[in-house]
Formats: sequence, C-alpha cells, structure tokens
Amino acid sequence: MKIGVDIRCLMDKNRTGVGEYTYGLLNAIFEIDKINQYFLFYNSYQDISVYIPKWQQKNLHFIIKHWPNKFFNLLLSLRLIKLDKFAPVKLDVWFSPNLHYTCLSRKIKQILTIHDLSFVILPECFPFKWRLAYKILNPKRQCRRADIILTPSENTKHDIVNSYQIVDLPAGRQGSKIQILRPGLSLGIGHKAEDIRKKYNLPEKYILFLGTLEPRKNVETLIEAYQKIQTSPLPRRQAGFPSPTRGGLGGVSLVIAGAPGWKNKKLMHLIEDTPNVKYVGYVDDEEKQVLYQNASLFVFPSLYEGFGIPVLEAMACGVPVITSNRSSLPEVGGDAVCYVNPHNVVELAENMKLILENIDLRKKMIEKEFEVSKEFNRQKSAGEFIKLLHN
Repeated sequence: MKIGVDIRCLMDKNRTGVGEYTYGLLNAIFEIDKINQYFLFYNSYQDISVYIPKWQQKNLHFIIKHWPNKFFNLLLSLRLIKLDKFAPVKLDVWFSPNLHYTCLSRKIKQILTIHDLSFVILPECFPFKWRLAYKILNPKRQCRRADIILTPSENTKHDIVNSYQIVDLPAGRQGSKIQILRPGLSLGIGHKAEDIRKKYNLPEKYILFLGTLEPRKNVETLIEAYQKIQTSPLPRRQAGFPSPTRGGLGGVSLVIAGAPGWKNKKLMHLIEDTPNVKYVGYVDDEEKQVLYQNASLFVFPSLYEGFGIPVLEAMACGVPVITSNRSSLPEVGGDAVCYVNPHNVVELAENMKLILENIDLRKKMIEKEFEVSKEFNRQKSAGEFIKLLHN
C-alpha cells in the first residue's frame, strides 16, 4: 500500500502539541511497518531540512517542494493543485495529521486528524488572523470529505459531531468514521538534572507549568493562585482531601516553560512583576523530562484541550498533577490527578497548598499516576493506525 503523509506540522524548529503528537505517532508507525510505502510531503520556500526528522527506512520517501507558502496555500484553497499528485506513484491513502490547506483527488482515501476544536469553542483565545485562517481552511468541509477522522479523545469526537453535524456510526463499529487514537509518550532520555538546573538557574523547590503561552492555557489564573499560597491563609476544605494549614507557603517558586505563543503581553508583564516566578522559554524533550522529574507539583489549568499531553508526561515522570475539570483532561488523568475549576483561583490555590504540604497524599497520587500513564502506549496507537489503513 502507498500512503502519502503531510508532515508540514513537523517543519517548526520548536515542536508543540500537534508536532509532538505527529512525531510520536509516525515514529512508532515507522518502527513497526516496514512493508507499506510512505511518501512524506512538505513544502517550504526556505531550507528547513534541519528541523525535519531524519527517518531513513527504505520504505520512506520524502517529497519536498520549495514553493512560496502563501502562493502554495492559495492554489490549494482554490483547488487548482492536488497534494497527492506530487507523489511519483498513485497513492492509496493520504494521511493528514492535522488541519492544513489540503486538496486531494476525489478517489483517494483520506485519514484526517482533528486534535481539538478550540478555535470553535474558544475563538476569543485566538488572534484575528488565526480565526480568519480557520475560516479559509474550512474544517467542516474537510471533516465531511475525510473517510476517517482521528481524534485523541472522546471529548474532541463529541465536539466534532456536535459542531459539524458529522454522522458517525456507534462507537466500536469497524466502520465508524470518527476513531479515537490516543497519543503515547515520546519523552527523550533526560540530561543530568544538575546541568538543567544550572542552565535555567532553577530553584530547589518549584511548581511547574509547561505549555504554549496563550490565553487558552489560563496561566494568569495559575499565577494568581500562586500569589495566594505565598501570602494568604486558605481555610476551606475540599472533599476527599485533608484540611489545609493556615498561613502562606514560602520557599516554593513557580517555573513556567513553553513557547511564547500569542496574546500574552499582559501575562508576560505579570510574570515579570511577580516575585519567585521564572519563565524559562521553550524546552526540548530531554530537558522537559528533567523539569518534570524535579518539580514538586505540576499545574495545568487549561480552559480547553483536545488531549493534554503535558498532563500525561508529568504523570509518567512522577510528579503530582493538578489540572482542569474541563474538556478532555479527565480522560487523561483518570482518578489519579486533582481536578479543579480553572476559573476558581481560590480552589486552585487550596489544592496546590494541600498537595505541596501532604506527603502521603503526594505519594498516593504519584503511584496512581504511574499506573494510569501506562495505558497510553504509542506502539499500540501505531498498530491501530496501520489497521485503519486497510478498513
């Protein structure tokens, strides 16, 4: 079988959520499948080959075009060119790992991944040019054209059905149009902890957030909650957790890691103006692992996620996790992590303080998180994908 794969989401120097998911899945697929022929396509006017994964299997073939991106995307939008026609052979399947400018021949089977519908659910979190781009991309039309839609979670599947009125067969049927393909872990082998501490001048004890700095990630609420645990008593008690002690919690810093993102000017000022809050910028896979493992607590108060890979990574690295009780995040954490209302600063602050102070609670959370994280296996996901090629 001959499969075209759109790897334009792997062209960035710094891979974030979609790039991480795509790289991890493709890497696992190529480790398993040595028979099918894969034609990996990307287009860039400049030479960005240094950022493209260096896969060298004999059944992988790169298709590289150097057209100006705006002109190339315009031709695709006007349906004047077809991506599958760039392949030197007739393709059986085209795999789109995320939404992009796409036009294909009518008879080719398409597998399309929709990671989330944040641009539909929370449009105010995106710049105007991004909202315009999504209108041009026309996700609804792409979903209806696709033969199979992959999502990382039940929540995203639910959003697609409701937002785009996609008719899907009952879950579990072989012919279901929307299939859930959960990501697995793809962290690299970590550097030495002391080297990373020196590089970023990390404090001895810290709370960690990792993710793109954009409004949807809700980092401002995290900083407000952090300020509360540093200075204020928190007398309330949450069901299932021991009563908190009164008084502030000194000696714990807040480390924020991730790509700069967009619409974050106010957030950057807040980071600069808040004592003991440190922004370290984008970190690669190997550095991420060390940051997770040395953190006292990982907090991810996102307003909406298609999956939430940082939560899974933190669980696997043995750090207690607090995250939002929204969208797909409870699917990731199961009964192992602590969930909060992402809009409730006091509730978030209370639980941060509780987990930092209660050693027994931390141990129980870490043990459960390890078990839950084992359920997400990228080799299993890769095997499921290969089966879909023949459906």
